[in-house]
Amino acid sequence: MLDGLGLNETHGGEKMVDKKNYERRIVIDPKVHFGKPCIAGTRIPVENVLELIQENISFTEIIEKYYPDLEIEDIKACARYATDLVRSEEIHVELA
Repeated sequence: MLDGLGLNETHGGEKMVDKKNYERRIVIDPKVHFGKPCIAGTRIPVENVLELIQENISFTEIIEKYYPDLEIEDIKACARYATDLVRSEEIHVELA
């Protein structure tokens, strides 16, 4: 599903598999939005961008209609951040 939104495309020669790129784009600062992860250089919470992706709004439309200061790679970094959180989540299953 995310592939249709452009997650696997390159932009400016960068790919989101570059973890350093992702870490440069998402920051956590206790002085900004109570420490919620935001896109570097902005006060835009990752959560807000993810909600737009969830509504099936294309990356291009997110930039054009909601956050013109963002780049495609910023939006990809948000998706990558969420993916990394889920991947590292510890699951505890109770057996009945």
